[in-house]
Amino acid sequence: MNATQWETLTDFTKWLGREGLCKVDETPKGWYIQYIDRDPETIRWQLELEKKKKQDLDDEEKTAKFIEEQVRRGLEGKEQEVPTFTELSRENDEEKVTFNLRKGACSSSGATSSKSSTLGPRALKTIGSSASVKRKESSQSSAQSKEKKKKKSALDEIMEIEEEKKRTARTDYWLQPEIVKIITKKLGEKYHKKKGIVKEVIDKYTAVVKMIDSGDRLKLDQTHLETVIPVPGKRILVLNGGYRGNEGTLESINEKTFSATIVTEAGPLKGRRVEGIQYEDISKLA
Repeated sequence: MNATQWETLTDFTKWLGREGLCKVDETPKGWYIQYIDRDPETIRWQLELEKKKKQDLDDEEKTAKFIEEQVRRGLEGKEQEVPTFTELSRENDEEKVTFNLRKGACSSSGATSSKSSTLGPRALKTIGSSASVKRKESSQSSAQSKEKKKKKSALDEIMEIEEEKKRTARTDYWLQPEIVKIITKKLGEKYHKKKGIVKEVIDKYTAVVKMIDSGDRLKLDQTHLETVIPVPGKRILVLNGGYRGNEGTLESINEKTFSATIVTEAGPLKGRRVEGIQYEDISKLA
């Protein structure tokens, strides 16, 4: 420290904090210093990450409102039965209160037995045929109800899709085997703004990229790369968000919102048209 303007290392640490070069905090274990990266590429990446998080929250709110609207529409037109309660009373205190839990079955069996004793053979045939018809109708209705249970409602399908999207929520890494562009200038003009193909992903955040024009292989961090947006009609791969890993076709580009509209090609969401996907979440397929 003799060759500097600071007499002690503590003074130098405090100066770093005052100048805004580092985050400085005095803890029981000593001074804690965190470097503040002022690189324009890092700042741009942080702003994009905050923008993506805000968009994800907006999408979740829209989904919740849509589900509430579907539930409300499903409940419309259905009268909710309100139970009525009455007192259990009897006129005579000595009278016994009895409950017949199989009233319908007893009354029907009693009625049938009384009718069978008084009616002739033709009437008995008619009663038997009507009973068989009722049994067939009940079996058909039960079969139809089972088929209806097997068929999922639109709301159930929406819930399943949303659960799948939540399981594959957005992450801070996006590297996959696709075409990328080098944006860092630290490698010189030879590689700056040049395209390559991701051949291998290491620890989620680092990739081995093979350059398309020279064939050179470079090991790069994802902060030094960006996605490549093809012309409409070309095939793309979704790198982040609820549709991660889905291949699709680029339908259109919205330059004002820096987003795109795609149509998925495979999986349970095949043929689905998805709007408002950010440029950073898709890239041209290799």
